[in-house]
Amino acid sequence: MRRLIAAAFLSAAVAGPALAQGQPPLRCAVDGTFAPHAFPSLQGGVQGFQIDLFREVARRMGREIVIDSAAFSGLIPALNAGRYDFLCAPTTVTRERAEALLFTEGYIWTELQFGIRRGTPPIRSEEDLRGKTISVNKGTPYEQWVNNNRERLNLTLLAFDSQADAAQAVIQGRAYANLSGNTVVRYSASRTPQYVADFVLPGSRLHWGTPFRRDSGAMRNQVEDILTCMKRDGTVARLSERWFGNAPGPDQAERIEFPGYGPPDMPGFDPTPQNPTCG
Repeated sequence: MRRLIAAAFLSAAVAGPALAQGQPPLRCAVDGTFAPHAFPSLQGGVQGFQIDLFREVARRMGREIVIDSAAFSGLIPALNAGRYDFLCAPTTVTRERAEALLFTEGYIWTELQFGIRRGTPPIRSEEDLRGKTISVNKGTPYEQWVNNNRERLNLTLLAFDSQADAAQAVIQGRAYANLSGNTVVRYSASRTPQYVADFVLPGSRLHWGTPFRRDSGAMRNQVEDILTCMKRDGTVARLSERWFGNAPGPDQAERIEFPGYGPPDMPGFDPTPQNPTCG
């Protein structure tokens, strides 16, 4: 398991909280193959949107943070086992997950999108997928979508431990299409000429939030307050533009302050109004 340690040490010249004395480092984890959210750096360790985002969250909490990199399919079980305080991986908020975990509000919208090999006819509807093999990253809503629609569309599931392998299966012709999150599919397409970002599933927009165990309500709220401050001062939007290539508009989750704590209309939502002390 790869590990990245980000120390939140601050000098007197840098505005922000002092490093919390006597507190252990925050522990979280990412899927280190999910570019541009988290992926290997040429200098060693892991880089990406999630790394920068949660380094800044930890800095504002006055804490050190330790970020492990592992297969996504094992992250939620490891969180529930107490190995992590929360997950730094972008985690789609589904009703099933929200019944078992606590989530922050979304800091990015995610939509389910297909990537195809260049030269393949564009996908115009779900019917174009009938009888096809779809590659996915294990343990994700993308795998769940294929399983839920396997019988209806006669789909064949090809699941991998990493998104990179799932995308490569399309390029190699082992799968007709790869299903993943929109930011990841677009990023892969921008880096790989033979991989093309294609059909977005209608009505699939969901929050990408931060999951905690059900007994971690106070920390969930603390992290969400910090994320709200980072939305207000433009930090989340700037990181989004850096890693995804486009400045998010006012209707994007990077800029929207949702009411209460957690994604509205989901289990675990706390309607207590947010009133974070920012700056």
